[in-house]
Amino acid sequence: MKVVFIIGNASVGKMTVGQELMKISDLRLFHNHMTIEPVIEIFGSYNGRITSRLRDVVFEEFAASNNYGLIFTYMWAFDQKSDWDYIEHVKDIFRPFKTEFYYVELVASREVRLERNTTENRLHNKASKRDILIKD
Repeated sequence: MKVVFIIGNASVGKMTVGQELMKISDLRLFHNHMTIEPVIEIFGSYNGRITSRLRDVVFEEFAASNNYGLIFTYMWAFDQKSDWDYIEHVKDIFRPFKTEFYYVELVASREVRLERNTTENRLHNKASKRDILIKD
C-alpha cells in the first residue's frame, strides 16, 4: 500500500492536485474536508476530536483493504508538535500493512491562494469555505 500526504497552506491546491493524481493512478483521494464538512453540518461547528475519530475509521478500514493506496490532504503546521504527532499517528495505522509513505508539499503565493479561494471546485467540495467575503 502507498499513502501520499499532500500538504500545504489553505487554498494552495491540495485537493485539486489530489483529484488529478487520482485520475492518473490507482490511488484514492481522501481530502481533509471529506470529514470536516459532515462534522460541521451535523454539529453546527468544527470539532477536531470528532473529525480525527472519523478519519481514524477511514484510515483503519482503508489500510486493511485491498486498495492500492490513498492520497490524504493536510494543512501541516511544521512548527506544531501536535501536527507531527498526528502524521505519525496516521502512519502508525498503516505501518502494519507494509505501507510506503510519500510527501508532496504545495506552495503558492498569497495572491494565488486568494484567487484559488473562490474556484468553483473548491466551493463545490468545501461548503464551509463558501463565505468568501473579506471582513474587516
